[in-house]
Amino acid sequence: MKRRDAIIKTAGAVALTAVSPSLSPFIFTPKGIDGKEYNVLKFGAEGDGKTLDTKAIQNAIDRAHADGGNARVIIPEGYKFLTGTIVLKSGVEFFIDQGAELIISTNQSHYKNSAVFYAEGAEGLTISGYGNIEGRATEFMSHYEEENEWWIPNKWRPKMFILKECRNMQLKDFSFSKAPEWGVHMLGCENVLVDGIRVRNYLDVPNCDGVDPDHCRKVEIKNCDIVCGDDAIVVKATKQDKDYGPSSDIRVYDCILETQDSGVKIGTETTSDINNVVFENCKIKSSCRGINIQLRDNGIVSDIVFSNIEFISRYHSDPWWGRGEAISFTAIPRNPDTKSGKIKNILVKNVFGKAENSIRINGTKESVIENVTLENVSVKFDRWTKYRGGLFDNRPTKVYEPIEHRDNPAISIRYAKDVSVLNSSIKWGGNLPEYFTNAIKVENSENIRIKSFNGSSANQTKYDDILFL
Repeated sequence: MKRRDAIIKTAGAVALTAVSPSLSPFIFTPKGIDGKEYNVLKFGAEGDGKTLDTKAIQNAIDRAHADGGNARVIIPEGYKFLTGTIVLKSGVEFFIDQGAELIISTNQSHYKNSAVFYAEGAEGLTISGYGNIEGRATEFMSHYEEENEWWIPNKWRPKMFILKECRNMQLKDFSFSKAPEWGVHMLGCENVLVDGIRVRNYLDVPNCDGVDPDHCRKVEIKNCDIVCGDDAIVVKATKQDKDYGPSSDIRVYDCILETQDSGVKIGTETTSDINNVVFENCKIKSSCRGINIQLRDNGIVSDIVFSNIEFISRYHSDPWWGRGEAISFTAIPRNPDTKSGKIKNILVKNVFGKAENSIRINGTKESVIENVTLENVSVKFDRWTKYRGGLFDNRPTKVYEPIEHRDNPAISIRYAKDVSVLNSSIKWGGNLPEYFTNAIKVENSENIRIKSFNGSSANQTKYDDILFL
């Protein structure tokens, strides 16, 4: 291993801006329950797991709301309730008792808004308890593709939660499992606490994300334990008919994540700005990309911190996005007419992992990535899965090659400026294919600072340790 203690290459003065997002404080203080409880059994629910109990559950919620809120609707222990869409209301705590289970219907006619739980404009909504919501994922699938190792969905499947423009909301302690599509989709919400929820989805069901704050502000996600096939925790700004504003002031911490997609992610949908986001103190047990920012639209992603994160990133079968990249920051236009946004002011600090592919800082001529710092980052690169390698995954894009065949340096920097690699190291494992090359490879970039770096090329007889092109 070689230690580098100097600036290796610059094209002018290095002027890095410190990245330290100023997160607004989480200000939601939930109101206490004033003693009013509404047990769904008293509203006619059967709780036998076979009778559709949607109407009875909804009647309990509606009564609690009409009586002034600050009340708890109880899904009692020892019962199973079959349900379609449940509309949640302001001032109501929906409490799933320990040992209780909600089982979702597979009949599309039992749903509104393609969601099991739906709320719009709710104030002071709480979902809590220690029971489970069973999503019956494979019953919404048409078949399993052995060659691609994943399930193929039917034309219709519901999301578990669609929560629109809710304020002062908390989701706490409950679990959901086998989601057929996205888990918790929060759109345009503010002042949200997601604390201690447990997700147990199938790893081979596509699009079954864990938690998705989308155009949301002042969100705290903590103490969650998530297993899912798609992105575990992802901050988005999807294209909408209505302007829901940016995603900002979001903190994710103390979570354990396992996925076949990204562990912690921003994007891919970036149609509005995303800023002031912190991911810290998380363990990513498995992923296709440990840490990921995918800019494909016109938004600006800025002032993002990834800190104290441990990860494993590996290849999966071809349909899954990602090719085992350790860390992947890509700014690639989605379509030829896309007005590209920008990625800037990113800090990755105290991050450790094992991966089958590079750390990528990959802008394009349309969108150069600016001001990225890798500090105290240590990654071991090896190959241990059976899938083909020597690839970068650029999807989704119709401008560049979606799956790019190329060498895999430990750190790949392309179309970037003001990048620092500080007090960091890389190692190579025992299985080194020919496409594992340099320790650091820099292309079409400027103002690259490398200091106190430990690492060498995968093959010192063939490749430079650090290569500037």
